[in-house]
Amino acid sequence: MNSSSAPASLPATTRVIPSTPSLQKPRQLRKYHRREQRAGWAMLSPALLLLLLFVFVPAMLAFGLAFTNARLISPNPPTFVGLDNFVRLFGDEGFYRALLNVAYFAVIVVPLQAGVALLMALLVNAKVRGVNFFRTVYFLPVVTSMVVVSLLWLFIYRQDGLLNEIITRLTFGTVHGPDWLNNTTTAMPAIILMSVWQGAGFHMIIWLSGLQTISAELYEAADIDGVSRWQRFRYITWPGLSSTRSLILITITIQALSLFTQVNVMTQGGPLDSTTTIVYQAVRAGFKQQETSYASAISLVFFALVLIISAVQRYLTREKS
Repeated sequence: MNSSSAPASLPATTRVIPSTPSLQKPRQLRKYHRREQRAGWAMLSPALLLLLLFVFVPAMLAFGLAFTNARLISPNPPTFVGLDNFVRLFGDEGFYRALLNVAYFAVIVVPLQAGVALLMALLVNAKVRGVNFFRTVYFLPVVTSMVVVSLLWLFIYRQDGLLNEIITRLTFGTVHGPDWLNNTTTAMPAIILMSVWQGAGFHMIIWLSGLQTISAELYEAADIDGVSRWQRFRYITWPGLSSTRSLILITITIQALSLFTQVNVMTQGGPLDSTTTIVYQAVRAGFKQQETSYASAISLVFFALVLIISAVQRYLTREKS
């Protein structure tokens, strides 16, 4: 017998089957999926709990309080008053003044901040040396607290502040700047300038993420065809940012309509209610005047306005087939 002959083959009934997840028993698969689901819910539970406690529960309480005469501190229990708070709100001239101020702020801030952020994103998207330094510098105001930024600009806008000192020195003492925050003409533009400076860095990052999703092959083809920079932006960059553009417009609009911290720190709604906003009016009514029911009515109206404006924006900026 030849010793180098091939070994005997395995019996026909013996087969080696690799162990793969797709061939596991159904009971083991179900157990594995249940374990993964429990892990997922465990990771989601802290966020869901916070949303429940600080978003949904307050929203339900505000909806209920808006139809009562509840006060922040009162020995009497709240009673149902129907639509009295809403009738009072829509008859309040201060509410329409706040609504006008918010509209003025949003109309200026939304295109200005989006445009500045886009310009910054185009600059830092270039592959040049030291670009990471400028990305950090542009984003630095975003990571700074809005209260700190408002206090800083409060000192800049003072009558004897940095801005007026620069104006005086540049004009050799012939021009003296106004008291920016105590003037009905300049108070809101001053807040607009500060808000654009503070928020542009955040939206720069969103624009930048959109720019980096555009294929480099399109720009290479444009270079071969010899198109100008403006044509590259108009026919490649701008259409490629359609989804990012919608997100930017909606987020800036919601932030603009929610204007509160700058007003609360810098002007307290003055002078002569020229910087009063809807959110500031709701906080003032709820905590300073202790009319929580009236503040809840203002909050519900504000929520409805933001929802309607966001829906209209989303409809107008939708991708048309």
